[in-house]
Amino acid sequence: MNSEATKDIENDTGLRAAEIAAQNDLFRKALIDPTTAIEMHSNGIQGQVLVTPGVSGEGMDFQTAALTAVAWDDQFDEGNDPYGDHTFGTVMVSGQKLFWKIDLYDVDYKYGSDRPFDPAVTRRVLTIMCPSEY
Repeated sequence: MNSEATKDIENDTGLRAAEIAAQNDLFRKALIDPTTAIEMHSNGIQGQVLVTPGVSGEGMDFQTAALTAVAWDDQFDEGNDPYGDHTFGTVMVSGQKLFWKIDLYDVDYKYGSDRPFDPAVTRRVLTIMCPSEY
């Protein structure tokens, strides 16, 4: 990202949200698409995926279906995405409602990122959970 683009994003919440949303979408799609995974890594986007006990307790096939549903989720509106950054969603898997959430941390996964739009200093944690575990 060049310095002028960085300055624009730092000063414009709409641009910042759009950049974070694009990175979050790429991160999610990379879960199941090797070509997207290569693109994600070439853009320096890094992170990890966690599933809660309620999701893992449903078995490996369910977890795979959940990852696929989260990867392809594109249902964003004011209700679930008020900031336009695609950090939260709801999917249905085998008739069960699940939530997914992306938190943006510093590179040590200790604090929130000061520059969440900058992959060089941001790490993502995607959590997939049952509503009762939220």
